[in-house]
Amino acid sequence: MISSNKINTVLLTGSSGMVGQNILAHPKCSEWNIISPSSKELNLTHFESTLDFVKKSKPDIIIHTAGKVGGINANLSHPVDFLVTNLDLGRNIILAARQAGVKKMINLGSSCMYPRNSPNPLSEELILQGELEPTNEGYALAKIVAARLCSYINSEDSKLEYKTMIPCNLYGPYDKFETAQSHLIPAIIHKISHAIKNQVSEIEIWGDGNARREFMYADDAADAIFYALNHFEEMPFLLNIGVGMDYSVNEFYSTAAEIMNYQGKFIHNLEKPVGMKQKLVSIEKQILWGWKPKTSLIQGIQSTYNYYLKQER
Repeated sequence: MISSNKINTVLLTGSSGMVGQNILAHPKCSEWNIISPSSKELNLTHFESTLDFVKKSKPDIIIHTAGKVGGINANLSHPVDFLVTNLDLGRNIILAARQAGVKKMINLGSSCMYPRNSPNPLSEELILQGELEPTNEGYALAKIVAARLCSYINSEDSKLEYKTMIPCNLYGPYDKFETAQSHLIPAIIHKISHAIKNQVSEIEIWGDGNARREFMYADDAADAIFYALNHFEEMPFLLNIGVGMDYSVNEFYSTAAEIMNYQGKFIHNLEKPVGMKQKLVSIEKQILWGWKPKTSLIQGIQSTYNYYLKQER
């Protein structure tokens, strides 16, 4: 087990992303010697430079959070980029870690790795058991390859413990709020804020709003990762991280509207894609592992909205 009584060197990829920045902002960050290079310092799209960086930094463990991310619109518009970029980022850091002799890794997966028609809640064993959701297939394929690569490496050498954490949808500070790039909750905050500023009385919702999603506050995801650093040996090689509860898209809009004091109404565009009807991960293994999130949906949306307002000033 990695103990927080001794400072160990942690290499964090994706330090400028939402998860990475929440890790660096977490109170437990000071307990670790965290190397958090920018994309200019560590170019994960280039294997040789990635390998060179890993060899020089000599981390005890790598936390791989780097990735090209976006909502349905971004994934549909640029499927090649989402597939190829995330493939490159994943395979390069994982293979560089193996070649450099790094014995431990936490690879961040995604709940979009699960088949679109699988029964919910989604257990870890369901990956590759059916057709993927077309609206983010490229991203999902890249994440599956990274998780499988970690598994294959461990099967060839049991001393290399490369584990994959699969969080549900995340939101929070340092998120992307522009509609073209954002996921559901930050997009909702941005749309409602724009409507309030411009006195717009109607906001469009894609689909009928009945699709259900599970969202976890990003600071809780960071907390799960720090928990993993202290409980690495007990962590399963494939582990969902979630809140164990989902809400409809309509409920997310109405909750945000109440918090933001928006008085307008919502209209549904039934011609727009909505993705999977439900995406709720099983947290049975997470519960046995001993970790749980702390932030309620109302608390999380309020904190995210406060962060958004600060960025808009």
